[in-house]
This record gives sequence, C-alpha cells and structure tokens, in this order.
Amino acid sequence: MPSIQIDLPLTSRPETKQELARRVGEIYAEIMQVGMDLLTVSVHDLGEGSVWRCHESGTPTPSALIMCDIRRGRPVQTRARLAQELIDACVEMFELDALWVKVEFTQHSGDEMYHPHLNGFNTDWTGDERATDKSDTTA
Repeated sequence: MPSIQIDLPLTSRPETKQELARRVGEIYAEIMQVGMDLLTVSVHDLGEGSVWRCHESGTPTPSALIMCDIRRGRPVQTRARLAQELIDACVEMFELDALWVKVEFTQHSGDEMYHPHLNGFNTDWTGDERATDKSDTTA
C-alpha cells in the first residue's frame, strides 16, 4: 500500500504500461508527499468492450476505472487533485474520454499494509514523508 489499479478498455504494450506506471508514480509521490518505493501500480488492459459505465436509460458507455488504496488522512482536496491528474495521464496516453474515467479511493490505516522492505507494517500517514538528502547542506 498504497496501490493503484487501472482498468482500461483497450490493450497496450508492456512498455506503454510501464510508462503509465512511471507517470502514476511521479504524480502520486508529488501529490501525496511520499517516496515512490511504497507504491504498486497494476495496469489491467482488459481489451475493447471490457469496462463500461452504466446509465439509467440508454446503452452503457465504454469507461475506465482507477482504484486507489491509500492510507487515510489526506484532505479531500489532495485526493481530488490526485484523481484529476491520474485521469489526465490516462486521457493523454490512451485518448480516453475524461468524462468516463472514474477514480475510487479506499482508505486504510498503516497497519493494514505490509511491506517486506519496511520489515513489516507501514505507519499511519502523518504528513510529508518524502526522503530528503541529509548530506545536502546548501538547502
């Protein structure tokens, strides 16, 4: 945790999915104020006709879904900014209609996220967690 799952109504090359994961990592780290080493991104290119948005009347519309499992504690404005920037990246890379890209958040406490490289569970989010270079004395 955090993890971001992206369900796309298309197929793409591994290199394209890797580029999307890189962009998502950069966006996430900047907005959510964490290092990228905690983030896992899965890109599900499910193929044409695989992701739909339902409507009260009419035919379902091709759609995309971004699921964000994050630690709780970020303000709604921060999550809204993250959602919009993730949508923008998917629209730019895959020429999707932004109106039909949905973002959902599930928030967890830190002890619901186990990271072997942290030697166990994560901690609760407390603020800017980006690593700073302690050797840089010019800042």
